This record gives sequence, C-alpha cells and structure tokens, in this order.
Amino acid sequence: MSKLHFTTQHANAATVKRNWYVVDGTNQTVGRMCAKIAAILRGKNKPYYTPHVDCGDYIIVINAEKVKFTGNKTEEKEYLTFSGYPGGQKSETARELLRRRPELVVERAVKGMLPKNRLGRKMYKKLFVYAGDQHEHAAQKPQSLTF
Repeated sequence: MSKLHFTTQHANAATVKRNWYVVDGTNQTVGRMCAKIAAILRGKNKPYYTPHVDCGDYIIVINAEKVKFTGNKTEEKEYLTFSGYPGGQKSETARELLRRRPELVVERAVKGMLPKNRLGRKMYKKLFVYAGDQHEHAAQKPQSLTF
C-alpha cells in the first residue's frame, strides 16, 4: 500500500476501552457539569471517537443533592411529566424536585444532552447518580474526575 493513502481508524466494540469515573456534584452548576458528563458518556474525550459507536466511559455522580442552579432557576425552572391521560400533566419546580429526588435533576439534564436514538439510550445506561456520597461501585475502582 502506498504511503500516500491513509485509512481512517474507526472504533468498534472490541477496540473500545472503558474507564470508570466518579464526579462529585458538590457546588457544581448543573448544566455545566452535565454537559461535560454527556461528552464523556459519548466518548468525545478519546482520540478514537467514532459517532456511530458507543465508546464512552462509565460515570458515577455522587452528592447530587448539593448541585447548584444559577440565577432564578430554582424557582422558575419547571420539570413537566405527562401520564398520557387528559389532565395528566404535572409540573414541579427545580427546588421541589431537588428536595424530593435530587438524582433525577442530574439524570434528566444528561439525558437531554445525549442522542435521541438506540445509541443514546445505550450511553445513558452507563450513568449512575446518587444523592449522597456513598456508591456501590467500589469494585470497579473508579477514578476521581474534577471539572
């Protein structure tokens, strides 16, 4: 083969190496933290990133109850749920959801930043969010990740 022709290297399931990372959500801004988490879940931090292959890493988020919103988002941001029935739409402010289920705030933010297809759903399954500072993934020896 001539040295003038180069082939693009594409990652596949056999060549992808996945790491485990722990992110501490204490005093982190929700959107900024989740944008970086979504990029790592997609694998955009790796030199062999391939858009049609899941080459991302596993992310564990601890202290999700201590994340921050900027501005008036705690009172003005609304999370909507819809049961599918007439009159089945419910809304909840960010403050209420953070008090009731803090891990859901981070999960919904990251999920909205991932692709909306089969590949995105596969990437989303590599995210683990915990409200407190304890997690059950010590056997994977996760590395600390700071932003």
